[in-house]
Amino acid sequence: MKSITTRFSLLAAGVMLASGSVHADERDTRAIAEQLVDKHFQESTLTREQQIEELMWFAKAAEPFRGMDINTVAEGLTTHVYERDVLAKAFSKLTGINLTHNIIGEGDVVTNMQTQMQTGRNIYDGYVNDTDSIGTHIRYGDTVNISEAMKNEWADYTLPTLDLDDFMGLQYGTGPNGSLYQLPTQQFANLYWFRYDWFQREDLQKKFRDIYGYDLGVPTNWTAYEDIAEFFTEHVGEIDGHKVYGHMDYGRRDPSLGWRFHDSWLSMAGMGSPGVPFGHPVDDWGIRVNEQSQPVGASVSRGGATNSPASVFAVTKMVDWLKKYAPPEASGMTFSEAGPVPAQGNIAQQIFWYSAFTADMTGPDLPVTDKEGNPKWRMAPSPTGPYWEEGMKVGYQDVGAWTFFKSTPEDRRTAAWLFAQFTVSKTVSLEKLLAGLTPIRKSDIFSEKMTEMAPKLGGLVEFYRSPNASKWTPSSTNVPDYPRMAPLWWENLSPAVSGDVAPKAALDNLAADLDSIMSRLARADVFDTYAPKLNEKRDPEYWLSQPGAPKPELENEMPQGTTVPYDKLMKEWMAAGSSE
Repeated sequence: MKSITTRFSLLAAGVMLASGSVHADERDTRAIAEQLVDKHFQESTLTREQQIEELMWFAKAAEPFRGMDINTVAEGLTTHVYERDVLAKAFSKLTGINLTHNIIGEGDVVTNMQTQMQTGRNIYDGYVNDTDSIGTHIRYGDTVNISEAMKNEWADYTLPTLDLDDFMGLQYGTGPNGSLYQLPTQQFANLYWFRYDWFQREDLQKKFRDIYGYDLGVPTNWTAYEDIAEFFTEHVGEIDGHKVYGHMDYGRRDPSLGWRFHDSWLSMAGMGSPGVPFGHPVDDWGIRVNEQSQPVGASVSRGGATNSPASVFAVTKMVDWLKKYAPPEASGMTFSEAGPVPAQGNIAQQIFWYSAFTADMTGPDLPVTDKEGNPKWRMAPSPTGPYWEEGMKVGYQDVGAWTFFKSTPEDRRTAAWLFAQFTVSKTVSLEKLLAGLTPIRKSDIFSEKMTEMAPKLGGLVEFYRSPNASKWTPSSTNVPDYPRMAPLWWENLSPAVSGDVAPKAALDNLAADLDSIMSRLARADVFDTYAPKLNEKRDPEYWLSQPGAPKPELENEMPQGTTVPYDKLMKEWMAAGSSE
């Protein structure tokens, strides 16, 4: 705390006149800073005076840009709505920059980003873009290298108390060269969600044990998940007079169906290589790279694993479970429509649940909370599939991060950079976490306030306090052009979900399309670095017989189900976290 106090003292000195007197306009700015802290940012890991001094730095740094109209953009998550409705207005009032933080669909964010990269026409001055696009940003040469900019053009505009070491997901916006291209502003994980109260019922525990021969608990493999899904759907059927289901998912032909698969579903089954944050040499899209980080193929015939036996198993299980154990209407739902459904009270578990929906599960009047507002549900690590091995990533982490393009005029992107830092500064970050439950700072997640909040959040705080959370990661740097390649997933796999095409055929088509795009991009010579260099096709058996991914088909893909009591699991996680 001493070093932080010292830094803030120096910071305060920077906004004082040489004579030591304070300008009237500085007194006005301080009054605004005090008002903002007292009205909007009461919860912080900083003291009130430290917050005010940090805000004073923003006001001083923003002087060259006063009166400018700046436009930034993000998708419609609760966190970004908070940035729009509270932080953008506070920033504008403090700095005199007319900042508009636009909220549009995620697909529209990607489309606008792609258009700006292709045309050089400035559309937005700053983008909150998922770090799944890191492979795109490191290759095209159009994205500002934040590490370099902080040393050069942004040297005088980088918050002295930004404290990059305090960020939890910084590695996901970092390229193979060690440079930061994207600064995290929110993140959430893909976890297992279940009705803790139902799992604790002695009558249901006995019934499950009598049928399956082991204890009802948090599943650690996909066999146990399937058993539990079958149990609640077919053997329990109804609780408190309401029909219940053992599984929840979504299956509508829609861009969000692509997320259902490329957000590490194949990797959760064990398709790729060991390695965190990304499997090497085969990542969670099934794309293989060489030692120079050049993609060499997604198809098994080129050494990739997108259409490998593990992938076929993963897609088959998704389709089967959706059909057998989820509510009938789930197959016609999108991501956003399906997300709040478990809060309605008739879902027993969900293997692929985004913690971004935590806020939707905490309302005091919901069937999934008790009279005191405590959750009847919990979140836990998702079970892994039969091809998974120790050292692999366990699940997916969505990290929305500030991204800037060289095509944006320097003064505009610098002003946007100031706002980006404002949205992640320690002055505001804890309040933003409370609003959106998408943590980015270690200091916030380990704060006394989050310790107080933990019982209401069903395991979210415990998850992020454990170093095991680092095993949940976004898409890798192997993906050379995310905007072009991501749509291939839902376009090719939706026919498998609808039953029109077998999973193997759908994955063969997907892998071929991924290879085709990478080949075309290589021929077009559009990359500054890490350009694809596809392997020649070989008999798939050649690659399946090599060590590691792609892996040959297992004789038994559904071994004995295994579970662990939730309370025991949490004790292990908290014990690991206490070493932080």
